[in-house]
Amino acid sequence: VQLQASGGGLVQAGGSLRLSCAASGRAFVSYNMGWFRQAPGKEREFVAAIRWSGGSTNYADSVRGRFTISRDNAKNTVYLQMNSLKPEDTAVYYCAATSGSYIGTQARYFDSWGRGTLVTVSS
Repeated sequence: VQLQASGGGLVQAGGSLRLSCAASGRAFVSYNMGWFRQAPGKEREFVAAIRWSGGSTNYADSVRGRFTISRDNAKNTVYLQMNSLKPEDTAVYYCAATSGSYIGTQARYFDSWGRGTLVTVSS
């Protein structure tokens, strides 16, 4: 599956952004999806994941209650709604797909990755 993330940009602290990740190729509905991010000088970290059905989600503690992951299987798209953004949320955000049952935090279990989209939160 090929992935393309979009929706990044510059936003003030406290603001909101919605990221989208469009998938093409093999059946999107068969993949669990995740969002990861990488800030300058830091390792890539887990943000959120969602099961193929949308019935289960998982969030990093740092974003729980502020971010919401969702998907529209009819549109082959996964979303990340980001509210109450903080300067520490500044990073390149990547979407990823896994053909297994995993919706955990480890990037190595995700098979396909899209090019990232930059989110910058100003204070």
